[in-house]
Amino acid sequence: MTDTPVTAPVATPPEPATRAGFVALIGAPNAGKSTLVNQFVGSKVSIVTHKVQTTRALVRGIALVDEAQVIFVDTPGIFRPKRRLERAMVTTAWSGAADADVVAILIDAKKGLDEAAERVFDRLDEVHRKKILLINKVDTVRRDTLLELTQKLNERAKFERTFMISALTGSGVDDVLKWLAAEMPFGPWLYPEDQISDLPLRQLAAEITREKVFLRLHEELPYESTVETDQWKDMKDGSVRIEQTIFVARDSQKMIVLGAAGATIKAVSMAARKELAEILERPVHLFLHVKVRENWSDDPVRYREMGLEFPQG
Repeated sequence: MTDTPVTAPVATPPEPATRAGFVALIGAPNAGKSTLVNQFVGSKVSIVTHKVQTTRALVRGIALVDEAQVIFVDTPGIFRPKRRLERAMVTTAWSGAADADVVAILIDAKKGLDEAAERVFDRLDEVHRKKILLINKVDTVRRDTLLELTQKLNERAKFERTFMISALTGSGVDDVLKWLAAEMPFGPWLYPEDQISDLPLRQLAAEITREKVFLRLHEELPYESTVETDQWKDMKDGSVRIEQTIFVARDSQKMIVLGAAGATIKAVSMAARKELAEILERPVHLFLHVKVRENWSDDPVRYREMGLEFPQG
């Protein structure tokens, strides 16, 4: 008679203590997504202007809450696209939702369920992810109007939670952050502890300048205008020299950006340099050029540089 070997129980490895996951912010243009991402992260990672569709590609901001790393994906605003660049932006927004662990729908409390918000809600059934509702700018409407809107929105789609927030002041943002942190899947952090964005510094610098261009000119300049960082040189004295080009579609737009006697581009440069110096925590020497690049929005290479898929046709 042979002895039956005794098998030692297999130890179950402990679950990792850390969590990490993605949250996609979806909403109509100017709902406050970029402002909210900056609030979550506690630093500027996404540009903010009054001009609609400022965010073009997916910008990721990284927040740490205790042992959880929450990666926020600031998507372009969802609207009815007419041109190729616009179609690419809307496609990118929905792809961001499809890849996320949680999808946060941001609604402007003042605008409510307007036509732009309706376009978002019309496609929410296609998003098979856990969804939460963030009602923004709650300090701009009466309480009874807010409650009525909350009920209407929750009847339109199934949300795990509804949060009342102000992206501008930060009211209610911590509650959202804590809830999201607990919902992230267990696993190792996906980015280093001190990283707040996946945007390369050269690209972030270009985005900062693009923001200042739009803030300065707003209605005068089409939003297709773009900025590229041509040169980034770390100097011996600890400062950085940055050369950038602002690309516009026509000569008339070039004159608008330059301004009388170069006054406009000088003001843009000063504003961008000041903010870049604060972000980089060192002196910045910024040199801006303006060039005409016709039909750049039909160039597949430019789309790849912005992280967008080039739409055919």
